Amino acid sequence: MKHTKKKRIGTLSAIAGLLICSAGLRMIGLSSEAIAASDQGALPATEQVGETPQQETAELDALLESFKERESTLAREETELNERAQVIEKMEAALSVKLLELEQAEASLRELLAIADTASEDDVARLTAVYENMKPKNAAIVFEEMEPSFAAGFLARMRPDAAASVMTGLKPKTAYAISVVLAGRHSDFSN
Repeated sequence: MKHTKKKRIGTLSAIAGLLICSAGLRMIGLSSEAIAASDQGALPATEQVGETPQQETAELDALLESFKERESTLAREETELNERAQVIEKMEAALSVKLLELEQAEASLRELLAIADTASEDDVARLTAVYENMKPKNAAIVFEEMEPSFAAGFLARMRPDAAASVMTGLKPKTAYAISVVLAGRHSDFSN
């Protein structure tokens, strides 16, 4: 960016210098034309049109001032763009840090959920083993109090012989409701 600014300043300076030289040459040319014309009694071409060397100089000065103002505006806009770019870079860096923190938190949460799932699975497995080792008549009393879908979950995990013993001790309506839930689970998977 600094190289472009120096190049722009150099270009504008060169143009301004050429314009000033052009004005000087015109003034010299006008002076020699005026001298030649005065010998012949005619007016120089620029004076015939109505433009004087002072008017040309004023126009060149105005043009040069316009170039300087434009250069100043461009420099100011370039500074603003650089500042914005720096702000965006800082925001991107902060966003990257936040994203990394979120990814780490998500990984940590996954680990905790896996631990919780494992712990929950272990608890259910232990409770299933307890029901399997209970006397079927006592287990049937507990299963009578459970919701059929909840009881079906345990019975599905139990050894078939232990589950059959518990089902035998249930009231027919309860055994039927649990059987419907179990059959429904398997019919969903077969389709």
